Amino acid sequence: MGIRYYAYAFDAVHARQAIEDPRSILSSDPLADAWGLEPHATVSFTTFEQVPPKRDMLYLDKAWAALHDLTLPDSKTDAAASCHRIFEGNVTMTGFGWEPFIRTILPTEMPAIHSDLALFDEFRVRAWADGWRSPHGANRDDELRYVLDYLEKAQQFVEALTADGRGMVYLIG
Repeated sequence: MGIRYYAYAFDAVHARQAIEDPRSILSSDPLADAWGLEPHATVSFTTFEQVPPKRDMLYLDKAWAALHDLTLPDSKTDAAASCHRIFEGNVTMTGFGWEPFIRTILPTEMPAIHSDLALFDEFRVRAWADGWRSPHGANRDDELRYVLDYLEKAQQFVEALTADGRGMVYLIG
């Protein structure tokens, strides 16, 4: 199935819970939430519609890896430093698969992340893509559209979290 990215919003009053037990903020079956499946079912039909409202969940599929690379801070500017935090991390490989990466982002961190993420427009993504090679070997224009679509979803999610004073817990796994 591959390694995917799921983020769930939480209200500021749940910040302590999100820090102490981030898994309590996450769904027990995020793929079912993202694809519209029956949770924990061995056989199910998908609606391909995200179950939680868009203000409560961000699903980045496998685009998180490209967004991770896109937002890496470089030595010329630190503009990407804050927003990279929401794409940072990777799974820990084991002999039987992987352990997911989980991070809590507090509501107080969201304004800086929002400001930095808003700097990424299509022009900047296209410039970055000139040096990026997709691990999937997909058609370059299709892959670029895929990354741009998920970047826009991430920007909208972060903008809403910032406006509502909410934080997020994300899982890469």
